[in-house]
Amino acid sequence: MRRFWRAVALFCFWLAAQTVFAGAPALPEGALTHWAVQEPAEIVGYLAFDPATVEDRLPPALRFITLEELASGGVPWAREYVASHPAQCGWGISFLEIVRTGTFTIDGRSPDWPRDGAMALWAARVAPVDPAAALGPGRPLLVLDFWMPDGPYAAFMRERGHCAAYGDVKLFREPEGRWCGSLRADGLRALAQCTPAGAVSGGAASAGMQALFPPLTSGLRDVVRVAFAGHREQGCGETSSWTLQGAHPLARGVMLEPSVFEWGYDLIGGAYPW
Repeated sequence: MRRFWRAVALFCFWLAAQTVFAGAPALPEGALTHWAVQEPAEIVGYLAFDPATVEDRLPPALRFITLEELASGGVPWAREYVASHPAQCGWGISFLEIVRTGTFTIDGRSPDWPRDGAMALWAARVAPVDPAAALGPGRPLLVLDFWMPDGPYAAFMRERGHCAAYGDVKLFREPEGRWCGSLRADGLRALAQCTPAGAVSGGAASAGMQALFPPLTSGLRDVVRVAFAGHREQGCGETSSWTLQGAHPLARGVMLEPSVFEWGYDLIGGAYPW
């Protein structure tokens, strides 16, 4: 009987998602788990990192996309960075985001958020070692770390085949409009400040897909594919900043400018065998 009601609940979620997330690309069939995110707000920073510090996390079928590769492909900021830091041309490119949400569920279960509770994701751009290999839909990213402020929920995520660990993550908005984020995890302390400024980009027409591959060290095999729509984005103003401290590989990276503030999108996702 429990299985029956669970199947009914998942069908209802799927049916609702077709309406709520109508602007997002369609996910493949056969998801092992089901994600839903709504009403997010997040600070996103872009980070250059030395691949040697996380090479144990890279699955054999994947490789990091390098700054030199982006520069050679004509990306202006990468060209400028490599010209100024030639010793780092072989470094990878990643992002760190601190996110709070109105809704975050996996198979209908939500975290027990503390006050100002948020989650944090550090992920790197990757590509297949074999150019002919098919990685499935979505821009491929390697999850280097994913932190949740609810330890039992992080354990639940791991039981479902997802990379997650406990971390004390917070994000809140000050009265004058500045957003402040923090992350305290094993060997790492990160602080972020962002005052959104300038023109707003994105909106109802923005949509995309990502494929989040698990790190080799996690022992996991499932890839989480997500589809989203409605991203709105503003740059972080001049008073914005990031501080990274500790022995964690992330703290040895170089935060690139500018950071951005994102909000307003809806996201659905699911885990798929890889």
